[in-house]
Amino acid sequence: MADEPIFVVDDDDAVRESLAALLDTAGYRTESYASGTAFLDALDAGAGACACVVLDIRMPGPDGLEVQRRLNARGAPLPVVIVTGHGDVAMAVQAMRAGAVDFIEKPVARDRLLESVARAVDAGRDARRDASERAAIAARLETLTAREREVLGLLVIGHPNKVAAHALGISPRTIEIHRRNVMAKLAARSLSHLVRMAIAAGIEPSGG
Repeated sequence: MADEPIFVVDDDDAVRESLAALLDTAGYRTESYASGTAFLDALDAGAGACACVVLDIRMPGPDGLEVQRRLNARGAPLPVVIVTGHGDVAMAVQAMRAGAVDFIEKPVARDRLLESVARAVDAGRDARRDASERAAIAARLETLTAREREVLGLLVIGHPNKVAAHALGISPRTIEIHRRNVMAKLAARSLSHLVRMAIAAGIEPSGG
């Protein structure tokens, strides 16, 4: 179960209240918004973290696709479950391509809603964990010297010590020292762990 609330965004009062009630009875906390504008304004005002957004795709003002686009543009997109009418499936597919976790059709079935929300909550939790790990890796990368970053870049593309030493004009022994330093600074448990961290942090294969 999520610690953060589920944001429900739908311009239809009856649908919005029904969605919130279904989620409330399942043990979730909810916050409801009657339009995409109200929802985005609340985020701008510091509405706080949320577990996921249950978002109607067709609303006056910014529709669900536009709200999703603006969420993505913030650089920290929220997990979204799209609510769609039978005639809006094509729009829902667009939303999925833009990163929505799932879409559900009206009238919304309780089990289908809870299944989709649970999937979105898990996706959001995984995304936050991954972002936290990337931030930690980035902070450790800042402690590397320029030479250590070069060595790391060569390790990422699989160069053995002798090849890396030749590429950098230093001895294999010096490469090994740099490699040990890099692994210690990044708290890497193994070479494969080091490579996975470097890739997660976006280290270019060239080492630059």
